Amino acid sequence: MQDIERISSRILTIRGHRVMVDADLAALYGVTTKRLNEQVKRNRRRFPPPFVFQLTPVEKNEVVAKCDHLSRLRFAPGRPNVFTEHGALMASAVLNTPRAVQISVYVIEAFVHMRNALSTSKVLGQRLNELERRVGTHDRAIGEILGAIRQLTTSPDPPKRKRIGFVHD
Repeated sequence: MQDIERISSRILTIRGHRVMVDADLAALYGVTTKRLNEQVKRNRRRFPPPFVFQLTPVEKNEVVAKCDHLSRLRFAPGRPNVFTEHGALMASAVLNTPRAVQISVYVIEAFVHMRNALSTSKVLGQRLNELERRVGTHDRAIGEILGAIRQLTTSPDPPKRKRIGFVHD
């Protein structure tokens, strides 16, 4: 479980996809980033755009700024590739090293773990929104009750009494 959590911490959300940067994936699979990307180029048909895509310069800067462990990419001349869950699995297949095959199981489990955590947080978010709506209506009702109580507890100004006796106009 510790390996899955460690791998999950390397999964980022970019362009609405959960992905891993090529440098992280290569380190997990025990190969250099250069070797990983060479295999992707040699087996381009196995890596359609939904499986792997290259970061834009802006995305690269954001990733470097957010992820301390990727600071070495700041001055790298190229832009990194990022792999979706299916791309990471395909990368282990084309690398075909014992470590890549072994670690690919953990990588897939990490993606599944992340997906489950996000779906749980969506459900929790929906429940919090519902609770907020309910409390909002309760706040209004409580405010109305407090206003009515204030009206009952504050006595109106006593009526002015007429003076008894002769009044001169």
